[in-house]
Amino acid sequence: MLAQTIFFNSWENLAKVLIVTPILYISVIIFVRLTGKRSTSQMNNFDWVVTVAIGSIIASPILLKDVSVAQGVLAVGLLFLLQWILTSLTVRSEVVSEVVRDSPSILVYRGALQRSEMKRTRVTESEIMSAVRENGYAELGSIALVVLESDANLSVIPNDAIEGRLNHQVSGLDLSAAQEGTSDPNT
Repeated sequence: MLAQTIFFNSWENLAKVLIVTPILYISVIIFVRLTGKRSTSQMNNFDWVVTVAIGSIIASPILLKDVSVAQGVLAVGLLFLLQWILTSLTVRSEVVSEVVRDSPSILVYRGALQRSEMKRTRVTESEIMSAVRENGYAELGSIALVVLESDANLSVIPNDAIEGRLNHQVSGLDLSAAQEGTSDPNT
């Protein structure tokens, strides 16, 4: 009897999954189209939280008897609406943008590891070196900047890409703080 309830408990439950899943799937597609590309772009921390919440909400009406399709669609639609409102506000308000988004962090500056920033952002030297190698470089001496972006990607900018333009290319970042943390890349 236990095996029967684990693998199959009723045709009614299977029918609910067959009906509810496509409805929620189509609803998500419609909401993504209405809210724009930002809903599926590379994610910052806030976007990730919303994505996880949407996944959880979608699963609820599919798998739980007490949650209706209408409740699931409304909850998903509301999350997309709130995300759209917040992202619209971040574009229009510097204050909201600073509260919601994390600013980029310089992890390597002119070939030198910025250990205090690495520690603060919890990024290891091996992760940095992996990103450097992925970009076709073997050592930090060839690198002007490695930046931990707001979406958690590591941007690797080689010396030859920014000769004479370093301050212009990273406007908005505190280069004085990056220079203060400069350390020997071989330590």
